[in-house]
Amino acid sequence: MREATSQAESWPKVVLTGAQMLFVAFGALVLVPLLTGLDPSVALFTAGAGTLIFHAVTKQTVPVFLASSFAFIAPIQGSVASFGVSATMGGLMAAGLVYVAISQAVRLKGTAWLHRLLPAVVVGPVIMVIGLALAPVAVSMATGETSDNIGYGSAIFLSMSSLLVTLVLAVFGRGLIRLIPIMGGIVTGYVLALVMGVVDFTPVREAAWLSVPSFTAPSFHWAAILFMIPVAIAPAVEHIGDMVAIGSVTRKNYLEKPGLHRTLLGDGLATSVAALFGGPPNTTYSEVTGAVTLTRAFNPKYMVVAAIIAIVLAFVSKLGALLQTIPGPVMGGIMTLLFGSIAVVGMNTLVRAGQSLTAPRNLVVVSLILVFGIGGMQFGGGQFTLQGVSLAALVGIVLNWLLPQEKEGE
Repeated sequence: MREATSQAESWPKVVLTGAQMLFVAFGALVLVPLLTGLDPSVALFTAGAGTLIFHAVTKQTVPVFLASSFAFIAPIQGSVASFGVSATMGGLMAAGLVYVAISQAVRLKGTAWLHRLLPAVVVGPVIMVIGLALAPVAVSMATGETSDNIGYGSAIFLSMSSLLVTLVLAVFGRGLIRLIPIMGGIVTGYVLALVMGVVDFTPVREAAWLSVPSFTAPSFHWAAILFMIPVAIAPAVEHIGDMVAIGSVTRKNYLEKPGLHRTLLGDGLATSVAALFGGPPNTTYSEVTGAVTLTRAFNPKYMVVAAIIAIVLAFVSKLGALLQTIPGPVMGGIMTLLFGSIAVVGMNTLVRAGQSLTAPRNLVVVSLILVFGIGGMQFGGGQFTLQGVSLAALVGIVLNWLLPQEKEGE
């Protein structure tokens, strides 16, 4: 019956609902490139292209939209500073291929091996490291240290106003409003910055109305690849949770049909293709899952329409230039909440597992992941330096593999 209804839907309704899904994702989608120095127009293009690839692989069975992954913000910032944008894209392309490899292993062996290799005691603290490793960057942006024309007082006012609106919408908002707290915070901060006269419109004046986004081709360097590959582990494990979440909304088991191996493959190919054009990695968006829950818009066709609209908007260069005029402190205020919330997701992963963190084995694994990842520990030098999230993930996997499991009742 539902299939017949979806077939009968008018195109204006499909287009409007698709545009609404993109609107819900828009704030978070453009936030990642703006924080990492990538081009927001390219991110729009790669989000659209990635979503279309995902739906081609899964045969339009899962109502999800793919866009810029928050888990990669800190690693991209670190990698761009160390290796440059092109080499970072090569690392991200390799990270997408890790998803592809995991998808094929899941197809052949199921998911049990994945949970053995990456239990909560490893994944939880690695996600926490992803969130907290660059917390100082969020604070320096929020206090105006990265802005030439905004003093400390103005920066704190802008960042805390943006943060306040974001958290009020997230906690007290109702309906569709609750799904767009990031956009609400950015718009509020931007309006205040306009009133204060600290927005520079030169990039908008100089930009053409229509142009091809500034695509960046990847280049491949071992150091950047080794730096980025372990970062793919946490989002790949989180992907399973995303599929279960959207399945509980639509009352379908997507782990069976189209199958976890297909959804992982779609996500991996979407990430690799995004890196091919110079965009951030793609992931399924929980904001859009929330919108699907609210509107009962279960037809995957809406997501395909949202993807096509995103690709079209990517060629409106005035829009990309306007996004780049958002002052640093506005972004910094939202980053403080964003990085903290990623850390809380990691903490929640540990809590849900229900294991004792004071048990010697778990204590060792979690402690070393956190201190090595956040403290700046590094091994090696030159082309083969392991540090940050990549080192933390590797240390966690090795310790979990080597240390004996504790017996029940110990």
